[in-house]
Amino acid sequence: MSLEQTWRWYGPTDPVTLQDIRQAGATGIVTALHEIPNGKVWDLKTIEERKRFIEWDDNQPVPKPRGLTWSVVESIPVHEDIKQGKPSRDEYIENYIESVRNMGKAGIPVLCYNFMPVVDWTRTNLNLKLEDGARALAFDMIDFIAFDVFILRRKGAELTYDAQLLKKAEHRFEAMSSEQRYEIEHTILAGLPGSEESWTLKQFQQKLDEYKYIDDKQYRTNLEYFLKKVAPVAEESGVKLAIHPDDPPFSLFGLPRVVSTEKDIEFILNIYDSIYNGFTLCTGSLGVRPDNDLEGIVIRHGAKLNFAHLRSTQRDEYNGFHEAGHLRGDVDMYKVMLAILKEQKKRQSVYRPDHKIPMRADHGHTILDDLKKKTNPGYSAIGLLRGMAELRGLELGIERSGAVYSN
Repeated sequence: MSLEQTWRWYGPTDPVTLQDIRQAGATGIVTALHEIPNGKVWDLKTIEERKRFIEWDDNQPVPKPRGLTWSVVESIPVHEDIKQGKPSRDEYIENYIESVRNMGKAGIPVLCYNFMPVVDWTRTNLNLKLEDGARALAFDMIDFIAFDVFILRRKGAELTYDAQLLKKAEHRFEAMSSEQRYEIEHTILAGLPGSEESWTLKQFQQKLDEYKYIDDKQYRTNLEYFLKKVAPVAEESGVKLAIHPDDPPFSLFGLPRVVSTEKDIEFILNIYDSIYNGFTLCTGSLGVRPDNDLEGIVIRHGAKLNFAHLRSTQRDEYNGFHEAGHLRGDVDMYKVMLAILKEQKKRQSVYRPDHKIPMRADHGHTILDDLKKKTNPGYSAIGLLRGMAELRGLELGIERSGAVYSN
């Protein structure tokens, strides 16, 4: 009955090895071919070679299965020309479709992707020191405004922020050393794992300028155009799409956001009505907004819940947040887990062959020996192991209590 426990792995150079992941108790690998440039086709041979590396240890005298499966691709990046609706988008969509077909041929059943413009998930601090000495990822709105207005100097940025927050950001900026200013610039533009591209300040401003006349409505239309072409092919190929929410779920740099609320998710799911056009429930991303009912989203749209990122965030008074412990913070993880398990039970009762829902612990704290090591921010082994263990215990407790069988 248990959910499929997966782990985000950044490829052969990841400090966390496949053996580490297996020892942590996960059986599914979530990864991507990060070496392939955005917009290029993922050819079948390269996919199959990476799949073989994940699933088999060929260094043994007799090849031995690792006990792992490449369960989810996260992600095939959507090219900026597609997001902007440029004339060249059709070429990139065809490349995307070919990659999806090759995924299906290789037997990888889920594709988690995002439609965030220019930047992927965004933080201002990758090493926030917590009271117990652990390190966490954080998004500080005052720091972000200081970067946007006083470091990037985006034209008109000062007009988009509350006067009180703007004054606090100005004071924060003036107190920053040159090293601190560089650090926040690096963190926002190039510091996160999974980001396929990074920019200089000048390049970044040029990218923002390309979105000058693209509002939420137009951006939603561009997403719809993309999905109407890709989703039917995904269904034919046996690949379930799982769009990831915006992170954070509100506009940054004046850019459009179209995957931030339940209403956004409903629009996307209705573009192509199939379980192959689904979503990723990222409780940390959606949970930053207090108006998002996470349990309700699962209850109302669970049939198209194709992947789950389980983590919690703690909001602050200025619309910022930091990554909390997996069972702490603002996310009621008990209610979310119960809703997911009930959805899985429902699938099982109607004999859906894909009834097992893949989930992974997301964005763990850096703790213990990992504090002395170089790790991918949010993806150190011990912090994620702790998160996975907590989620695993919560799941078992719910199942043994019988709550999943109640109405």
